[in-house]
Amino acid sequence: MSLVVAALGGNALIRRGQRPDESVQRTNLRSAAESLSQVAGSHRLVITHGNGPQVGLLALQGEAYRDASPYSLDVLDAETEGMIGYLLTQELGAHLSPEHLVALLTQVVVDPQDPAFDHPTKPIGPVYDRATAEARAAAGGGWPIIPDGEGWRRVVASPEPLYIVELPAIRLLVDAGLVVTCVGGGGIPVVPSQGGGYRGVEAVIDKDLATALLAQRLGADVLVMLTDVDAVYDGWGTPTARRVERTTVAELRTMELPAGSMGPKVEAACRFVEAGGRYAVIGNLEDALALAEGAAGTVIHA
Repeated sequence: MSLVVAALGGNALIRRGQRPDESVQRTNLRSAAESLSQVAGSHRLVITHGNGPQVGLLALQGEAYRDASPYSLDVLDAETEGMIGYLLTQELGAHLSPEHLVALLTQVVVDPQDPAFDHPTKPIGPVYDRATAEARAAAGGGWPIIPDGEGWRRVVASPEPLYIVELPAIRLLVDAGLVVTCVGGGGIPVVPSQGGGYRGVEAVIDKDLATALLAQRLGADVLVMLTDVDAVYDGWGTPTARRVERTTVAELRTMELPAGSMGPKVEAACRFVEAGGRYAVIGNLEDALALAEGAAGTVIHA
């Protein structure tokens, strides 16, 4: 059986314009779990997921509680990874044996000197109109904001993932036949501590790049990037937009793609294939099994 690593986009939990309620996320994950369970029925499966809306929501809730200092981003990353892993495992349990499902908190090592710490780019939290975003930013101590579609969002540092601390444990679980959810939200960002071990840092790692690293290190056959569009489009948003079905890394790297959405997915797919993966594929969550088998979406070969 092929080993498939599948990355759930943030839209799998909270779609643009939806309230970030628990019931909304459970409903969205229910359909995601149905699609992923079909993949697990034919392949070994490891699942990752985003956490941008959730970690931003927790940060806002923390700011509202004035009697305690705000929790650091790495702790919020851990909280969201645990929460989403729990919800996803519960929904998968309706289709697969619950005893063969596990969600694992995952630490990902980054470089403390990564230039990303001086240039925040990772959107988190809700989408606001500009006036509201600027007011929120001022209330939060001046955190940076950027345009996101028709709105504005907070951005935080997104350093490059270097190493997955729990990789040996993930490999053991996969080899034992379990469906593993891990590296959620890009993992918990940590750096080596002078006293031994690791300590968390203020960042949110890009989920797609961390997923590509995980797939490489596990020796996965296929990397699947699940999103809310059916494929990559060259010239997205223009009258000449072209659906890309089968392509190469070289061709993809010549295309101009949205930096905050499709860009990281394409970069992750390219890295995986360049590192020796059989192929990577990007497409709609509803087509998860067909994507895993290279029969839908945009399939990327070396």
